[in-house]
Amino acid sequence: MPESVQDSAKPSIKPVNPNFSSGPCSKRPGYDVATLDISTLGRSHRAAVGKQALEKACTETARLLGLPQGYRVGVVPASDTGAMEMAMWSLLGAKPLDIFAWESFGSGWVTDVVKQLKLENVSTYTADYGKLPDLSRASAEHDVVFTWNGTTSGVKVPDANWIDDQRKGLTICDATSAVFAMELPWEKLDVVTFSWQKVLGGEGAHGMLILSPKAVERLESYTPAWPLPKIFRMTKGGKLIDGIFKGATINTPSMLCVADYLDALAWVDRLGGVSALIDRSRQNLSVIEEFVAAHDWIEFLAEDPATRSNTSVCLTLKLGADQTKALIKLLESEGVAYDIGAYRDAPDGLRIWCGGTVECSDLEALMPWLAWAYQQVN
Repeated sequence: MPESVQDSAKPSIKPVNPNFSSGPCSKRPGYDVATLDISTLGRSHRAAVGKQALEKACTETARLLGLPQGYRVGVVPASDTGAMEMAMWSLLGAKPLDIFAWESFGSGWVTDVVKQLKLENVSTYTADYGKLPDLSRASAEHDVVFTWNGTTSGVKVPDANWIDDQRKGLTICDATSAVFAMELPWEKLDVVTFSWQKVLGGEGAHGMLILSPKAVERLESYTPAWPLPKIFRMTKGGKLIDGIFKGATINTPSMLCVADYLDALAWVDRLGGVSALIDRSRQNLSVIEEFVAAHDWIEFLAEDPATRSNTSVCLTLKLGADQTKALIKLLESEGVAYDIGAYRDAPDGLRIWCGGTVECSDLEALMPWLAWAYQQVN
């Protein structure tokens, strides 16, 4: 399809907020650090005021997500990576494992399992960027590790029909760019991890760990063969350290980051809950879908529309690597899009964050700039 005269003309309207990074992600609309409740700053996180704020971060997360009865939520160190490592090092090894990976972060979990934990009885299922592995290979008798949304590939699992309701093993899901943006079937997920700096646009360095009663049972009945660092230990004397899930964190958190997270949760509540945030993300994706349908030089990296991410939207261009870099640099220099280059391990292209903290109007303003920049570098 030939480009229109309009595509070649330099646009006059710019996004109000040009922050389209896939992590840390854009702050919520109307965000003002001056409005944060900073009454906890300078106080011990073990003091009543600190523990109350941390416990609220856990209980509000559970309430807004609609977690089933008995599921626990904890604040843990080291972002989503820390939460996943904590889960894998503490829970894996009791059963054979099926692990699925189709992008860089999922591949990192494979490396941990195979080269660091050196587990036996591991079946690894992988796929190239843009595709999903055969999820039907997951055994109901095995533990399963997978990412819900491949942040660096823009490929998500379309549903959880492949997870057996009567499974004997645990499902451990890295959902950092899916929680608060995609509908998750909690009853099929035993361990879920995410970080504040993704969908809610929070600050980094803290992870969230969600455990089902089945996962707690594993923790209390199984002791790994390897030593566990202090920040991974969730049990003492064979019992869950319940305080971790009631605001008594393993190590010292940033109370300023906690205040920022509570602000984001309150915003979600004012919007109308998680469903409203999911709708915002889907509307954002639709803006890019319409643009891609109208231009033959840009495509989604995800080959199947059913697996197309509505948060980390990954795109390929009919440009050389240097031209793509030039396009990204041009958009940044114009102040219309920051940090939209593909992840370093992914195919050359663009990655545009479409989570609910991004305004649809900003994406609508960005699209003509994409067309203009393409004309300039091609």
